[in-house]
This record gives sequence, structure tokens and C-alpha cells, in this order.
Amino acid sequence: MQVLKISLITVTFNAEDTIKRCIESVLAQDYNHIEYIIVDGASTDNTLNIIAQYKHRTQIVISEPDSGIYDAMNKGIRAATGQIIGMLNADDVFAAPDVLSRVACAFATTETSIVYGNLNYMKPEGQIIRIWHAGSYRVGAFNFGWMPPHPTFYCHKRLFDEFGYYDTQYGTAADYELMLRFIHANGLWPYYLNRLMINMEVGGVSNKNFSNRLKAWKFDLKAMGKNGVLFPHLAIVLKPLRKIFQYMF
Repeated sequence: MQVLKISLITVTFNAEDTIKRCIESVLAQDYNHIEYIIVDGASTDNTLNIIAQYKHRTQIVISEPDSGIYDAMNKGIRAATGQIIGMLNADDVFAAPDVLSRVACAFATTETSIVYGNLNYMKPEGQIIRIWHAGSYRVGAFNFGWMPPHPTFYCHKRLFDEFGYYDTQYGTAADYELMLRFIHANGLWPYYLNRLMINMEVGGVSNKNFSNRLKAWKFDLKAMGKNGVLFPHLAIVLKPLRKIFQYMF
């Protein structure tokens, strides 16, 4: 089986409360071919001191001001030397030690250039509030509000050179727009790894208040329009409705 290097990128800014847990979950992975890249936005808290404790286990650390999370992700991608790129947010952790082994196996044994899976939304104290079973991709699924969970999204690095990086003009929807562009607009077929990959802590910027949610909808519509979603106003309604049955009541 082909040995693939996975470049895993964590973007941080004032993440002293969560970054240690995040890094430890990376170091616990049983896959040996990981390039771990941390891109910090010039944190002013204890984040950099915590990262420094792992300097012998992190291949690249960048700390400088940036223009937001997606600008920082792009920096990490450009610095990466692995064939596969993935993101792990500073307040997220891998759900099991074999996640990256499974991801690498999926790439090595199929013809796919994209792999995604499932995730749990967690409260800070560890309670699961939502289970996102992404389901297998079908052609046209984005027209009906489907999307894969971005924290589980892994792809060949060459796709960024061929189809472009995260486009910061889409604000909080830049990850959604990139997945739309790769899969829906350019016809790349993703492989669904039907297993729990990530435990994600709740508290995304786009959901903090109604004003942020409205901005997110506008960015979503803009992304849909650019990438050929057939009925964007229908998709914008269906997208949140898909989440209802994922919540743990």
C-alpha cells in the first residue's frame, strides 16, 4: 500500500484553554507519516508557550498576524509538504487514535482525491449535543443543502493548486465554498469514511448571534451562486433543516 504523508494544519489564536488537548490528540494518532503544522495568529495569551512544549513533535510552527482563520489555513497549505491536507481546529480533537490511519488507507486503496467522515458536536464539559452522520455523496447533493463536515475533510494537496485555495471573500463560508468548488463545481468524487473522526467543541463564529447567522447565509448564497447550485434559495433553507434530526434531545 502506498505510504502517504498527511500534512495536518491547526490554526490558533489565543487558544490556551484548548490547544494542549488538540495537540495531544494529534500525538496520540497511530499513523507515523504526519507533518503537523501550527499556524498561530500572534496570540497574546499562553498559547505559544504551550505550543513550545511540543517543539520536538511539531514540524512547522508559524506565528504572525493574519487576516483570519482561512488566510492562516492557506499559509499552512502553502508550507505543507505532504500529499494529503487536513485541518484540525484548535478546540477540536480526534475521536480515536486510528483516524488518520483510516484516512490514509482510504486514499491509498481507492481512486478518490477527497475523504470525509462523521463528527460529534460537544459541549466544553464533554456532553454530545449533535451527531453529524454525513452520509455518502450523491451527484447534485449540494443542490439540496448537503455538505460534508469540514473538520473531517481531507484532500490531495494538488487540488489547491488546480482549483484554488480558501477564498477569504466568502467570510465564514469559505470552507463551504471550497468544498462546493471541489466537489460540486468540478465534479470530484469524495469517499465517505463512515466512522466518527472528530469531536468538535460548539461555539462557531457564524452562530453566535442572529446578525452573524444572517451574514453566514449571505456568504452561503454567494458561494452557491458562484459554484452553480441550481436552486440556492431552496438549498439555503434545506441546509439547516438537515441538522434537526442530528441533535440529541
